[in-house]
Amino acid sequence: MSLYLEIPQLDQQFPYRMLVNDGMTIVYPHWHKEIEIIYAKYGKVNIGLDGEVITLEEGEIIYFASGQPHYFLASPESVRYVYQFDLKLFDEAILRKNEEDSLFSLFEEGQRHSRYWPQEFAKMVQNLLLELFELQDAEAQGENYLVLAILYRLIGECYRALPKKQSLKTKKVPNAIQQKETLQRLNKVFDYIENHYQEVMTIDDVAKYVGFSPYYFTRFFKTNTGQTFMQFLTEYRINQAQFILGNEKLPMAEVAERAGFASVKTFHHVFKEAVGQSPLQYQKKMSLLSS
Repeated sequence: MSLYLEIPQLDQQFPYRMLVNDGMTIVYPHWHKEIEIIYAKYGKVNIGLDGEVITLEEGEIIYFASGQPHYFLASPESVRYVYQFDLKLFDEAILRKNEEDSLFSLFEEGQRHSRYWPQEFAKMVQNLLLELFELQDAEAQGENYLVLAILYRLIGECYRALPKKQSLKTKKVPNAIQQKETLQRLNKVFDYIENHYQEVMTIDDVAKYVGFSPYYFTRFFKTNTGQTFMQFLTEYRINQAQFILGNEKLPMAEVAERAGFASVKTFHHVFKEAVGQSPLQYQKKMSLLSS
């Protein structure tokens, strides 16, 4: 299974789980259709998101909407609570009013970082997440009912108070990406990328591997990811480079090679254009964050 596409091992009947990760638990670039909420319980958590690194301060919260690529860098002396749940937990057809956004749109268009939330709303969400944590090892009678009650409360409060992002120009993941068959096909593409991204790769190569014509593959990929294949491949390689630069001290030539770039010159140009600073500047910044 592709590491870029993560399919969390959630209970199919009750698709929710809560994890506790320490700051040395690093996670490679990936995405999944489930909503994921991160609560920085202790210390600072460094997260790669939207082409940059966000430092989640102690007590802050961030969430990833369905299909949002993200990764975790080493964050010494920190502990984060991780909550993942599938939106199919909620009976949206019955509960949502006609004038309300869909759950998918609610999270896709909402402001992800609690730093920009109203203080009262942020505190309420924090308390709900702590309640979920306390239930984690309780093994109490009716535990799933209590978990579901808290999650419904969380959704309701998000409808009431979650601010919209200031800019809604970020790409949206089409609903089709949530369909199992489409996920499986995309997963095959991501498997190929992960095994060959350090090599020269063409659309013809990937289309042949998946069993599509180049024309059909090009349309399929753009429809279901919002990007062309080459845009996605470049972004994937940049994510790999950012991860390497944030966690290892290596010469730039080796970083470029491991991330799949043909030359240091190409790597430097593409990285700076995408990230806004040179790979060396980025490496120095990450070194300060993790020190």
